[in-house]
Amino acid sequence: MNAMDNSFSHALETMTARIVPGARGIANLRRLSAGATLETWSFDAVDGERVLHPLILRRSPGGLRSAESLSLEAEAELIRVLDGSGVPVPAVVHTLIPADSLGDGFMMTRIEGETIARKVLRDQQFANIRPHLAAQFGAIRGTMTKVDAARLPRLPFKPAEVIVARLARRYEALGVARPVFDLTFRWLEQNAPAPLDKYSLVHGDYRNGNIIFGAEGVRAVLDWEVAHIGDPAEDLAWISTPPWRFGELDRPVGGLGSRAQLFDAYEAASGERIDPARVHYWEVLGSLRWGVSCASMLEWFTSGRDPSVERAMIARRVSENELDLMRILTGTD
Repeated sequence: MNAMDNSFSHALETMTARIVPGARGIANLRRLSAGATLETWSFDAVDGERVLHPLILRRSPGGLRSAESLSLEAEAELIRVLDGSGVPVPAVVHTLIPADSLGDGFMMTRIEGETIARKVLRDQQFANIRPHLAAQFGAIRGTMTKVDAARLPRLPFKPAEVIVARLARRYEALGVARPVFDLTFRWLEQNAPAPLDKYSLVHGDYRNGNIIFGAEGVRAVLDWEVAHIGDPAEDLAWISTPPWRFGELDRPVGGLGSRAQLFDAYEAASGERIDPARVHYWEVLGSLRWGVSCASMLEWFTSGRDPSVERAMIARRVSENELDLMRILTGTD
């Protein structure tokens, strides 16, 4: 362990001993992610040999976040509001302060379970719950709709027209003409939904991969950094776009179930009707958003900014996405 690692672990241990009652140290420290601006760490608060509290630390050592992301302080505040609302989230234990010497971030309870979608879709331990997961997704999204917006931290407002405009700027900046993308942008302009009377909390990345599963179903929804106020149909659509079906194209909701299951559970939990045509619009927009992201990966790879194999593999999915868009636009999805 180098000096920087020693400094980090010492600061984490000092902070944990102050925050967690009875804690005298930490154990089993391991890094779960290694992003350029965001780190996620798993560890246990311990009293000698006894584990007192399994924990997760999300932090940005330099306080940097992407322009689209909430601050970690705001994300922690949002999760605190949701805890106890019926939306399954980890409990936030502590929001970092300057005296912690750990940067910006927060500490939360670690919830055990599975986040790898392909395992949830195929492993025997999830066989009994798989037929019910699409309905669970809808019910959780419906519960989000009922959260009082006045209790939420300040969140950006992102109706469809704002997201389309930002996506168009990203696409234009790539300087590459893709006729299927051009057609899709034109379709979005011609089929823009009417404004809603009431907007609500939107997760913004509601899909397999950001959900912890147990044998009984959904245990927690993670990664609220792009949450905003917007159209709940956005979340219902995003979890149904082809990339998050993992090959199970006949089960559109995360490769697990039907739109009818998703919509029925949403309406029962929220007390509001959902317009399938509105969700379809957001599925088109979500699929295009994924395609532009893949095209951006290609630019990163070819420019040398990130020559990794992983970046190139995602970039190759642009053609797959164009096929998805044609199927969605022609009603054959």
